[in-house]
Amino acid sequence: MMRVRFWFAAALFGLACAFVPVAQSQPQTAKGKPAPKLEPVAETKLLMEGIADPNARALGKLFAAKPKDAEVWAFARGQSLLLAEAGNLLMMRPPKTKDGQDPWLAHAADLRENATALARAAAAKDYLQARTALAGVANACNRCHQTFRVGVRVDPFAGE
Repeated sequence: MMRVRFWFAAALFGLACAFVPVAQSQPQTAKGKPAPKLEPVAETKLLMEGIADPNARALGKLFAAKPKDAEVWAFARGQSLLLAEAGNLLMMRPPKTKDGQDPWLAHAADLRENATALARAAAAKDYLQARTALAGVANACNRCHQTFRVGVRVDPFAGE
């Protein structure tokens, strides 16, 4: 009796496996079309000049003194999240050389992490933590620039 149950269960399992779809190389949408592929569009330099640098500088100006109203804090949070998303966008653009890819991804993740901490501090309206987190963002940028020999130093508090 025990053998009959075993073989029945084995046959049932084999049938179930036969009807499980095989993994596909590209995800499919609900309509069966291939899902869009993530592709970088802008050059890395443009991301820096258009997103990272202006937002870091603006945050430095916003946090030169403690913001007085909720709108400024909300704006600072939005700018911080743009910096965090810039980290995500940078992950799509690793260098072509194999030895540069791991540090690139680590630095981009570091930017994302520090900018997310800044966004949390802005959401909590914690001025001291926001300034500390903004310094962390600048440090993340500068570590990456040093690693990849970019001659730009980020200092969001330069205008103070």
